[in-house]
Amino acid sequence: MPTIAYEDLTPGRTFDLGEVKVDRAEMLAFAERFDPQPFHLDEEAGRNSVLGGLCASGWFTASLWMRGYVDHVLADSTSQGSPGGNELAWLAPVFPGDVLQLGMEINSQRRSHSKPNLGLVEITGTADRDGERVLRFTFVAMFGTRG
Repeated sequence: MPTIAYEDLTPGRTFDLGEVKVDRAEMLAFAERFDPQPFHLDEEAGRNSVLGGLCASGWFTASLWMRGYVDHVLADSTSQGSPGGNELAWLAPVFPGDVLQLGMEINSQRRSHSKPNLGLVEITGTADRDGERVLRFTFVAMFGTRG
């Protein structure tokens, strides 16, 4: 039986999703495959950009958050996926070697009108570097209920 269900995801509850160190090789491999912009692939191009150095794709940073979410919440939950979100903000560039603290907060919850054993939960996910927020996004997740 999963530990985390809809009933556990009450507004105001926060989750520490751990921390992750940004690995340069992983960051570059992701950029090469999915976001091959020069400032994600080349040191000099990064230095010459408004970002100030070789930096991670925002999608890579979001993927690091997703791994923490799976490991700390979804793997032991009644998760039923997500219909999407309404906010995604890359607030500061992320660089190789940065250590990111990952977290999330439950904003709201409601039971599905058409599926009574399903709850919808609005979540804000965050990543911080030394107290500076570098990623914030809001989305809705679906979780099964206990009863």
